[in-house]
Amino acid sequence: MATIHEITAERRADQGKGASRRLRRAGKVPAVVYGANGPAENIQFDHLKLSLAARNEWFSSAILDLLVDGNRQKVLLRDVQKHPVKPVLLHLDFLRVDESKPIRVYVSIKFLNKEKSPAAKTSGVVISHNITEVEISCLPKDLPEHLELDLGALDLGDVLHLSDLKLPAGVEIPELKLGKEYDHTVVSAQAVREEVEEVPAEAVAEGAAAEGAAAPAAAGGDAAKAAAPAAAGDKKPAEKK
Repeated sequence: MATIHEITAERRADQGKGASRRLRRAGKVPAVVYGANGPAENIQFDHLKLSLAARNEWFSSAILDLLVDGNRQKVLLRDVQKHPVKPVLLHLDFLRVDESKPIRVYVSIKFLNKEKSPAAKTSGVVISHNITEVEISCLPKDLPEHLELDLGALDLGDVLHLSDLKLPAGVEIPELKLGKEYDHTVVSAQAVREEVEEVPAEAVAEGAAAEGAAAPAAAGGDAAKAAAPAAAGDKKPAEKK
């Protein structure tokens, strides 16, 4: 039996930016419900209760039971506006769900047994998670809260794609129907490569030229030093009168 995730709201009559500001000052969050051939409905939530619910993974991916003044309807979160700095919810959009029609939703991917994999136990190997969520299509009753990918057998050089995800009954990934080029990499295990900084050829040539010029100069200097004592020895001392 599917888990029921219930959230409670109230209808609101006031609309506009001014009304929304007044609601937020009163600890409320304005929201709207639309879709399923029904009229848009303006509602409001208690901010504290809503923020606690929003911390759960299911809040953004599962079918929610929305109670508005005692009336129940199935909805999906479609958009949420947050304060850019403060942990405050500003506005939410919910889409009514027609349980007889397929829906397309992004769900997260949970990676299992990564620490037990040969790749994780091999030094110098990096396991990269290229995709952490994927869009699926299914009837509302078949919607999973997340997909799981077992990494227990992942080894160096292995690559897992979207097609390697095990999907529950009634669930599909629409992107895979577009062709093999859309079977994107989800996880890969690659060896770490040490980056060696390449010295430009011009710099190498300049260095060699500088060394070549320095060698004759050094040799000339050594010859001059060797000749100096010899010249000093050839000089006759002055005769005494």
